[in-house]
Amino acid sequence: MFSFSKVINLQKYFMMSKISILYVDDELNNLISFKAAFRIKYSILTAISGEEAKNILHKHTVHIIITDQRMPQMTGVEFLESILDEYPDPVRILLTGYTDMSAVVDAINKGKIFHYLTKPWNEEELDMTINRAFEVYKQKMDEKEMNSKLTLSNEQLEFLLRQKLLS
Repeated sequence: MFSFSKVINLQKYFMMSKISILYVDDELNNLISFKAAFRIKYSILTAISGEEAKNILHKHTVHIIITDQRMPQMTGVEFLESILDEYPDPVRILLTGYTDMSAVVDAINKGKIFHYLTKPWNEEELDMTINRAFEVYKQKMDEKEMNSKLTLSNEQLEFLLRQKLLS
């Protein structure tokens, strides 16, 4: 269950920190290029495999996950699908150097991606996509906060109603 105090703490965290991005790619040069391009503006975490990315997710709060589709042990879609239950909040972006429509369809249906981009990525386009993705992330957190408040209000109203019925 998501508590109201956790939501407040998350909001404070957003205001005090950079957008946190996890970039997953099996090509070291791509990880280095991504970090070099975006490290000043964003908090960047990188992983060379889906398994390494899962370990990072256990240790860090991540707002956006960007993953390559074609990786040796686990595709990007398989990785996103495997973390969906435990990490439903990060917004997902899929990158691939191939125009594989079945991968795009799988990504949308199974991995719940927000956006699909082709490699090599355009820095300006990727930056705009990251900012749009973070807006979606903030909206999700706002909805969680609202739901938490509504749940608390309902519990309080039910308590008052029971008290009134007992007297």
